[in-house]
Amino acid sequence: MKNLYQQFVRPILFSLDPETAHHLAIAWLRMASHLDLALRALKAFQPPAKPKALFGLNFPNPIGLAAGFDKNGAAIPAWAALGFGFIEIGTVTAKAQPGNPKPRIFRFPKEQALINRLGFNNDGADAIAERLRGLRASGRWPGSCRIGINIGKSKATALSEATADYVYSFQRLHPFADYVALNVSSPNTPGLRELQGREQLPILLQAIADQNRTARKPILIKVAPDLLPNELEDVIASCEQNGIAGIIATNTTLDHSAIPAGQDLEGGLSGAPLREKSTAFVRAIATRSTIPVIASGGIFDAAGAREKLEAGAQLLQVYTGYIYRGPGLLREIAETLP
Repeated sequence: MKNLYQQFVRPILFSLDPETAHHLAIAWLRMASHLDLALRALKAFQPPAKPKALFGLNFPNPIGLAAGFDKNGAAIPAWAALGFGFIEIGTVTAKAQPGNPKPRIFRFPKEQALINRLGFNNDGADAIAERLRGLRASGRWPGSCRIGINIGKSKATALSEATADYVYSFQRLHPFADYVALNVSSPNTPGLRELQGREQLPILLQAIADQNRTARKPILIKVAPDLLPNELEDVIASCEQNGIAGIIATNTTLDHSAIPAGQDLEGGLSGAPLREKSTAFVRAIATRSTIPVIASGGIFDAAGAREKLEAGAQLLQVYTGYIYRGPGLLREIAETLP
């Protein structure tokens, strides 16, 4: 069971264009989400229970699916059946958008990496809110598995209007979220990373805090691994001043030094080459602040997960490692957790 994915499933998926393979996987998992027999079969991959409590939520285990894999929340019951402790859907934008021109996902198997320049392709906050409402009404909403919703700026929205864009998505989606993550760090939406700056970020965080007075959802922020030390200090300060519940470290990187020059492409790099940089950010945040850190970046095995936890992470997220290693990765990690 452990090697079934790597021996048989991955070669088939890797024979396809990366985005085609991604859509095929989501389509299959979406179908499985409606079939009790399929969901029971997926439960064979579930890791042992490793309960974790953080920012007022109880997680069945500390291993989550990072945002970007299921942008539209199409396959939540299947992800829960596979054993994730939490699922972060999105990034969702206020307006539906197709994303950047294709091709926009590229594999680097030798480096165990991906480069993507998707650009927040998603169905938009309104459509995804309706999908989540329908899922809840269907009785298939996962029980103990927690749902995070990652929101970002629409490409068509001017940077000066970004706060209103986030507020709209928050208003539409927070009723379905256990927590909401603010993506201000994707490298694939022009100008987005400027929202991490000392002038812009407090405005956004305060606006969301104002909206959250009644909803009282944990608000997280996802940061870039390319911030300078002083920039990271400013982000941490803004988070502390505005009651941010957690920091996700990190998004994809613009540092492509691990990719041979003749093969390099534009976009955000994820996977094994991001491991050390992500861990350094986890450690830096945990050293400077008591805000919980969710580690995302380069987790491919139990050793990589342990490295993040020892650096100070409270929760873990996988994405590229899951593509390369498959559903057995969750059990491998969970079995080594205390």
